[in-house]
Amino acid sequence: MAMIFILLPLAVLTAGVFLALFIWAVRTGQFDDLETPPVRILNDDADRPLPTGDVETRETIVVSTRDC
Repeated sequence: MAMIFILLPLAVLTAGVFLALFIWAVRTGQFDDLETPPVRILNDDADRPLPTGDVETRETIVVSTRDC
């Protein structure tokens, strides 16, 4: 019975902390845009040009080691 007097306030305090963190996250805009972040990774490569010098060098090295 004595453990209830310790665990019940601890549980209420923990729930209050999580509720306060959730309210803080909502007020600061953490949940404003839920659609863009999953799609952003799909469009990332189209904006940057592909490096050409490094790829050609690696292909040349691989071809030259196979010919030996």
